[in-house]
Amino acid sequence: MASPVAEAAPPTEPERWRDLDMLLSRPGNLVHSTFDPSPGLRDLIGSFVEVLVVGAGGLGCELLKDLALSGFKNLHVIDMDTIDVSNLNRQFLFRIHDVGKPKAEVAAKRVMERVSGVNIVPHFCRIEDKELDFYKQFQIIVLGLDSIEARSYINSVACGFLEYDSDEKPVQETVKPMVDGGTEGFKGHARVIMPGTTPCFECNIWLFPPQVKFPLCTLAETPRTAAHCIEYAHLIKWDEVHSGKPFDADDAEHMQWIYSEALKRAELFGISGVTYSLTQGVVKNIIPAIASTNAIISAACALEALKLVSGCSRSVSNYLTYNGLEGTHIKVTEFVRDTDCLVCGPGTLIELDTTSTLSEFIKMLEEHPKLLMSKASVTHEGNNLYMQAPEVLEQMTRQNLSIPIFELLKGASLATVHVSGMAESNGKKVSSLRKLRVAFKGLEEASKMDTTESS
Repeated sequence: MASPVAEAAPPTEPERWRDLDMLLSRPGNLVHSTFDPSPGLRDLIGSFVEVLVVGAGGLGCELLKDLALSGFKNLHVIDMDTIDVSNLNRQFLFRIHDVGKPKAEVAAKRVMERVSGVNIVPHFCRIEDKELDFYKQFQIIVLGLDSIEARSYINSVACGFLEYDSDEKPVQETVKPMVDGGTEGFKGHARVIMPGTTPCFECNIWLFPPQVKFPLCTLAETPRTAAHCIEYAHLIKWDEVHSGKPFDADDAEHMQWIYSEALKRAELFGISGVTYSLTQGVVKNIIPAIASTNAIISAACALEALKLVSGCSRSVSNYLTYNGLEGTHIKVTEFVRDTDCLVCGPGTLIELDTTSTLSEFIKMLEEHPKLLMSKASVTHEGNNLYMQAPEVLEQMTRQNLSIPIFELLKGASLATVHVSGMAESNGKKVSSLRKLRVAFKGLEEASKMDTTESS
């Protein structure tokens, strides 16, 4: 009888980091001009660089593992979802007994168990729940998201930190680099976003195809597919039964109701194929994930993060695409930044009277053709001028509404403010952040600049 094969011993610490240390300790022809090769560079990265991973799903799990094994020891991860049994086939950090637990907490715990010395702080909440100062502490933000709206929000946050000098050149100390990864079946992308230098997410949002929409008459009268039954329950039946109650795709009870109603609809018309996972996919516009695609794109993102902080090689410029549907095809495309971008540009310039109150300014944001922002909160240099929520902050800042914004900005003739609220995007209201330059009529510095008329 053959003796059992002994399991390979786990690598020792020196063996685990051998290749990474070699990469960081020797010069080369493709390195960045700032690269300073050193045997201790990995320890410096581990000690001083903090990275935020947004998303702890299929791509997020891979990112946490790859970043931890690339020398990053101070990581944070934020995700609002809990683990579902359908996640287990590709989100390898989760087990059956983890179902129902927060993804961020379980993913952080598993990686810390396997990679010694790494510290991962989980955040089980919505990205909008965090103050702007939370995002400011990180040297790099890495995105592993499946939502256009969430990407747009984080992009606005990172670009909101960007400042421009008098020549409208980016101030390098205020640049918050992002590495964005995304997968869709056998396809994926990895890109580096340097606000003010390379295109931000909004600069080429046109890269994302429009979502498939079904005619309401088909849903209501002649459904032919399982997706039609699901969308009928989602778009028509929900409002009929729950008049005035908004549907929350992240609420398990809401999703279960849609699934049950879709099953009834399918049975009525003799249609098969309605499942809970398909219901989630149709309602959330989720594309089936392939584990190998997540692994490939995560590796590309982790490598770009390492290159950004160390300079061991030049960063990809600036959009890498992968297609594994027929063979393997990888391509890098250099997109051009939109100099008129409302998000990564110097900021929309608005001209005000020195007597305009903060309340009038907020009302103006609702009517401004480039903004159309409702329920806006306003901050300046980290100070809350007015906050719509939570209630305690709203009460504390309410008195500012009647004060001229010129006084709140300490008499500055030109100032940068950040506003957050709800704005129109693809026909629906989404959370939005915008950077605005406020100039006051009749003051010398403001008269030298082109202004955006507003009334």
